[in-house]
Amino acid sequence: MQIERREFLSALALAGAAVFSGNPLLAATAPKKEKLGIALVGLGYYSTDLLAPALQMTQKCYLAGIVTGTPSKAEAWKTKYNIPDKNIYNYQNFDQIADNPDIDVVYVVLPPSMHREYVVRAAKAGKHVFCEKPMAPSVADCEAMIKACNSSKVKLAIGYRCQHDPNIQAIMKLAKEPKFGKVKMVTSAAGYFDARTDHWKQKKALGGGVMGDMGVYALQGARLATGEEPISVFAQASTTRPQIYKEVEETMMFMLDFPSGAKASCQTSFGINMNYLRVNYEKGWARLEPQSGYNGNKGSMSDGTLIEFAIKNQQAKQMDEDCDAILQGSDLLVPGEEGLRDIRVVEAIYKSAASGKVVKI
Repeated sequence: MQIERREFLSALALAGAAVFSGNPLLAATAPKKEKLGIALVGLGYYSTDLLAPALQMTQKCYLAGIVTGTPSKAEAWKTKYNIPDKNIYNYQNFDQIADNPDIDVVYVVLPPSMHREYVVRAAKAGKHVFCEKPMAPSVADCEAMIKACNSSKVKLAIGYRCQHDPNIQAIMKLAKEPKFGKVKMVTSAAGYFDARTDHWKQKKALGGGVMGDMGVYALQGARLATGEEPISVFAQASTTRPQIYKEVEETMMFMLDFPSGAKASCQTSFGINMNYLRVNYEKGWARLEPQSGYNGNKGSMSDGTLIEFAIKNQQAKQMDEDCDAILQGSDLLVPGEEGLRDIRVVEAIYKSAASGKVVKI
C-alpha cells in the first residue's frame, strides 16, 4: 500500500508539472473555460470609453488584464476594475504575459504602426489576438501578423464591430439574394470633423491619415454591399487644413470598380461629418444612415422594409462572438485575412492618389 501510495503521489506530481509545462495531452483533459480573459493593450479613448465598459456586459469574456506605459492609468484601472497586480503589464515586460493563465486573449488597441509588433509578440506568447482596425499600414505587415498567429496556432480577429451588427449583415445579405437584382452603384461615406491638432491620426509614422481610421468604414461599406473585391481604384487626396495635416491626408475620395460591373463612390474625411451607405440595385435600393455608428446602424429598403435591428452594444457583441468562436474552435467572423483584404485596397488607393491614375488591384 505504501509503495502504491508513493507511486500515485509521484505520478500526480509529474502530471501537475506536465500541465504547467504545457503538455498538450494533459492540457486537453483540463476543464474547459466558459469565459476567456482579455487583456487590453493601450488604454486610450477606445479602450477606456468603449471596450472596458463593453466587457462589463459580455457573456463569453471578461477584462482580465491591461498593458499600459502610464503608471497612473494602471493604478486607476486596477482600482476601478479590480485588476490584480499580476495581470498588469507595461510595454517592456509585455512578453511575460505568456506565463499568465488568466489571460487568453490580447486585444491590441494601439496606433496602426504598432499593430504588427504587438500582434506578433502576443502570438509568440501563445495568446489569441484581437486587433483594432485598420489591421496595419501595409500588406507586408498584415501578412506577417497572419503568419505569426498561424505559426503559434492562435486565432487573429480584426475589430470590425460593424460586421457583427445585424443591420450591416442585412445589407450584406442583399448582395447574395435576388430581392432587388444585381448591385449597380454604391455610395459609401464615413467621416467626422476632428478638431485635434497633435494626434497620432495626423502623423504618418504612426499610421495616421484618414485611410488609417475612418477610411476603412467607407471601403468596407462598398466591399460588403457588393460582396466582391474591387479590381481597380481611382483616388484623390486633399486637405483644407494643411497646417494640421502636414504629413497625411485629411480627406480621401475614391472610385472602385468590381468584377460584376458594379461601381462605388466612396468618401472619407477628418474634416466633414458624414456617415451613410446607399446601394442601388437593378430593381431597387437600400440605405443605412449611419452605417458605422457606435450605437447601432439603421436604414430602409425601397420596398418599405426597415433595417432597424436592435443591438445593445456593438463591442460586446463583437467580443462575445469572437470569444465564442475561440471556445468552440469555429471560424472567426472577421479573421486577419479580412483585414488584409482592406489593406490591399488601401495601398492601391494611396498609389492612385499619388500618381493621379487608375490603379489595378
